[in-house]
Amino acid sequence: MSRGPCTVTLIPGDGIGPEVVAAAVRVLTATGIAFEWETEQAGSTAIGEHGTALPPRVLDSVRRNKVALKGPTETPVGTGHRSVNVELRKQLDLYANLRPVQSLPGIKSRYDGVDLVVVRENTEDLYSGLEHVVVPGVVESLKIITEKASTRIARFAFDYARGHGRKKVTAVHKANIMKLSDGLFLDCCRKVAKDYEGIGYEEMIVDNACMQLVLDPSRFDVLLLENLYGDIVSDLCAGFVGGLGMAPGANIGADGALFEAVHGSAPDIAGKNLANPVAVILSGALMLDHLGEHDAAERVRRAVRSVLVEGRKLTRDLGGTAGTSEIAEAIASRL
Repeated sequence: MSRGPCTVTLIPGDGIGPEVVAAAVRVLTATGIAFEWETEQAGSTAIGEHGTALPPRVLDSVRRNKVALKGPTETPVGTGHRSVNVELRKQLDLYANLRPVQSLPGIKSRYDGVDLVVVRENTEDLYSGLEHVVVPGVVESLKIITEKASTRIARFAFDYARGHGRKKVTAVHKANIMKLSDGLFLDCCRKVAKDYEGIGYEEMIVDNACMQLVLDPSRFDVLLLENLYGDIVSDLCAGFVGGLGMAPGANIGADGALFEAVHGSAPDIAGKNLANPVAVILSGALMLDHLGEHDAAERVRRAVRSVLVEGRKLTRDLGGTAGTSEIAEAIASRL
């Protein structure tokens, strides 16, 4: 049991966010851990109320509580406000994006026994958002890679591998073309790898890595990537285990952590009780691990697996007819 009430910033988000976050809260409450939820709005929902997609009070809440559970937020394509996810990670220096990818029972997939972890640098690269028009019809985007960020994400990946019994880290890059930027990233990874005896280290060009992943994901253990490559490859890996609805995620920094699913806000099914909440529930399990509640985290994972194996309360993307609240209640009842 918990050592005392834990205050968590709760960001429901947009679209299906409030539904799947409510489902995760139901399951986390059923563990018996004492939570106090401090709800804050961000994303398109917050614009009408606060005039901005990311009100300062959201950042203040996460800084104060040092842990947050977040639903998906909408990001307009090609126009509108900047990504709330990117801004949260940059403003709070949540530099490590952790995305475990693990096969779950009862889920139809072309792959069995997938068990790998994507570690993605979260604060720079092309996601720095430094763009400008050079002349009409020509736009320049700046790719920022620094020694500091590359070294600390590499150390995070190797520390994770050592702490979780992983055997190998694969640094994914495009240094054959971007010799300076990706070359710096690789140089930092190589230096860090020397400090971790017993953990294998290899390097792979990103396009080849994608092909090798599709051919045989079991050959990989921990994938270490820059921001853009990590975003793309983590979604690719989610396809091995049933899609984004099954993929949890964590954003971790030195002074806080934010937990969220990999998927988007799916406005087309918002408010219809159709969304699959498993990814956010499993993100909640990652949050429990972060809080030191490892037994409760494993109980949540066992409950999810039990419901999936039984197959009676599955959302339609999993081949069932249950609603968001029904699968959440089924999982909570196992706890």
